[in-house]
Amino acid sequence: MIKIDLSDSPFFDEMLMADGTHRSHYQAYWQWLQQADQQAVQRKKEEAALLFHRVGITFNVYGEDDGAERLIPFDSVPRIIPASEWQMLDRGIRQRVQALNAFLHDIYHDQKILKAGIVPAEQVLANDQYQPCMQGIDLHRDTYAHIAGTDMVRGGDGEYYVLEDNLRTPSGVSYMMENRKMMMRLYPELFAEQRIAPVSRYPSHLLQTLRESTTVNDPTVVVLTPGRFNSAYFEHSFLAQQMGVELVESVDLFVKDGAVFMRTTAGPCKIDVIYRRIDDAFLDPLAFRADSMLGVPGLLSVYRAGGVVLANAIGTGVADDKSIYPYVPEMIRYYLAEDPILNNVPTWQCRKESDLSFVLANLERMVVKEVHGAGGYGMLIGPTASKAEIERFRQLLKTRPENYIAQETLALSTCPTFVENGLAPRHIDLRPFALTGAEIRLVPGGLTRVALAEGSLVVNSSQGGGTKDTWVLEEESEVPTEGDAC
Repeated sequence: MIKIDLSDSPFFDEMLMADGTHRSHYQAYWQWLQQADQQAVQRKKEEAALLFHRVGITFNVYGEDDGAERLIPFDSVPRIIPASEWQMLDRGIRQRVQALNAFLHDIYHDQKILKAGIVPAEQVLANDQYQPCMQGIDLHRDTYAHIAGTDMVRGGDGEYYVLEDNLRTPSGVSYMMENRKMMMRLYPELFAEQRIAPVSRYPSHLLQTLRESTTVNDPTVVVLTPGRFNSAYFEHSFLAQQMGVELVESVDLFVKDGAVFMRTTAGPCKIDVIYRRIDDAFLDPLAFRADSMLGVPGLLSVYRAGGVVLANAIGTGVADDKSIYPYVPEMIRYYLAEDPILNNVPTWQCRKESDLSFVLANLERMVVKEVHGAGGYGMLIGPTASKAEIERFRQLLKTRPENYIAQETLALSTCPTFVENGLAPRHIDLRPFALTGAEIRLVPGGLTRVALAEGSLVVNSSQGGGTKDTWVLEEESEVPTEGDAC
């Protein structure tokens, strides 16, 4: 029997209730866990590390001097979500993505929400991620964010909160899929005992979404990567392979006669849709950064003329900027005439004098983030920060308050995780992925990230976090199990 040490944890635990009994949707897994041999589980963990190494799923951890690649830390205790809970999350994510796409179309066209004063115009038009070159450009189905990743956490009250929206080049879906493959290989008996919704359809959904992003019949789709030295290169190559499309770099593409072409051994091939994994600034050296070696000269002019589709669209970053995040609930009310299904984390905008005063007076219990930050960098986590770190951020806030937002430190939920001494609670978040084409599609589940260091709230793999498989349980009549025919 494997014991779980909750150590009187005050946090909401995904598997266990306050009295130590398991939650009902963990019934089958709990019974299996009580009979599991800890040494066998450890051997499975070592087998998973070997398999991940063979597949090539590695990453670099920020702050390490040697620059060596490390295996993605994978934990075999799944995060399980019951069907009713997922249905609520599914509705809330669809609603949020729909509103964000409406917002992007609006700010690059009539700017009604700015004129109405709901979102301050200066926070959009002066935002580094706002791209004036997109003004007045009509996109097919008015879709800007074809692929979106919504980061969510569960608080101490047991409720889900949206932590941030990822609309530029959201990553992590390959880990979601590889985690599922690994769990099915290591523990097939667990999948035989219960119906777990499949995630294997994601590549076909992604390809369908990309094909629906253009009016061209039978379009040619490619994945544009910065190259093999990018930290997410595994995902770029993985998705291209899974979709059956070409993985290309800038040297493989060129612009001619108002179109984008790919160099092939059979001659130039016209490209209709580019799933780009390169930031706006590096896409076209003629329009953005002149020193970029990652982009395609002349790409913007073809894009503006409708000669090629980019997914996601140029300029989507303004909608996932952390200074815009506080206004998403109002976007939902404005564009959809609905109340938000999923709540934001209460947020203070340091550009506002009253908010800044409150944050400065309460830095010890705040999480402070750069509005353009990502990957867990440029953050202050007050409760775990040193006095020197807090004082450094105090000066940063006073110098450039508009560059930061602040949130109270949430009591992120935990999930039992295998650590050196057995099972112990570790904090987690959840990133489901939504695809917007002719309709919005989500595979049931997402990437669960786990903060492996005891007490840490930073789940990002770039700073040492790990991942878990995410299981959405379904009623037997609702969905085929993983591996069944689509």
